[in-house]
Amino acid sequence: MTDLRDRTLPLSGIQHFAFCRRQWALIHLEGQWEENLRTAEGELLHSRAHEDGLRERRGNVLTVRGLSVFSQRLGLSGKCDVVEFHADSAGVPLQGEPGLWQPFPVEYKRGAPKNGDADQLQLCAQAMCLEEMLCCQVPEGALYYGETRRREPVPFTPELRAQVETMCREMHDYARRGHTPRVKHRKGCAACSLKEVCLPAMTRSLSAATYLHRHIYSEEGL
Repeated sequence: MTDLRDRTLPLSGIQHFAFCRRQWALIHLEGQWEENLRTAEGELLHSRAHEDGLRERRGNVLTVRGLSVFSQRLGLSGKCDVVEFHADSAGVPLQGEPGLWQPFPVEYKRGAPKNGDADQLQLCAQAMCLEEMLCCQVPEGALYYGETRRREPVPFTPELRAQVETMCREMHDYARRGHTPRVKHRKGCAACSLKEVCLPAMTRSLSAATYLHRHIYSEEGL
């Protein structure tokens, strides 16, 4: 894959991009953001994942919270909710820690496991960043869901990795062009935090100019 280091994009955008290209562009290219119950619950769950401090050692597991990661090759940077480092003779050395350690990223999500692979892609991108930073292999990780209170294992397959790379190329292409894709109305639009900005229902039948004309004139009583 071509090195994308000229511009680094937020790693968290992988999930937005997988869910909806337009949502990703509104947030990461145009700076649009709206809170709703789901985003608020997600922020609370992530804050809890980070609240116990940055590093904790229990037996053969070293837990690091809020670890900053990056990949020059993918052009991504961000933070992992939790990375567990398991003592392993086939692992890698860590500064300030004796022995060798195998990274195992864990991402915290609100709700229950969803249809689609947006969460898995975000976690896989974290693993690929860790691999580049630590010069190691990260074969698997886990997603923790707040509703079910359980971990779902995620193997980082060649197919999942290839999808991450393809999406990174697409995101950087949109970013270079400053392009926000047009609306593609679908079932998930109703729950999107940006529906009042995106206006997916309006764009199915009206042009933006027609919608604004009607809205302005109705407010003015004309």
